Amino acid sequence: MVKASRVLLRDGGLAISKTLSEILVCPLSKQPLRICEKSNSLISDATGVSFPIVDGIPCLVPNDGKIIDTDDMPKPEGAAIDSADKIGT
Repeated sequence: MVKASRVLLRDGGLAISKTLSEILVCPLSKQPLRICEKSNSLISDATGVSFPIVDGIPCLVPNDGKIIDTDDMPKPEGAAIDSADKIGT
């Protein structure tokens, strides 16, 4: 078995090996995915979709993905300030 496909057990939860996480990309946008240990999923910041990890195997079928709230997504550095934040300046 290839080392990149091994899954590491850590703190009772499953985590994908760092090598594998560097290879995987979003099936929709082809952009890198980030690991969310809280929800045990892979997140595509480009599309705002979360793909589950089931028994250590990433489910990257577009139908398995779930759209996540924009509040849960990190804001890119240097992002424009919301118009509501500009009031009073």
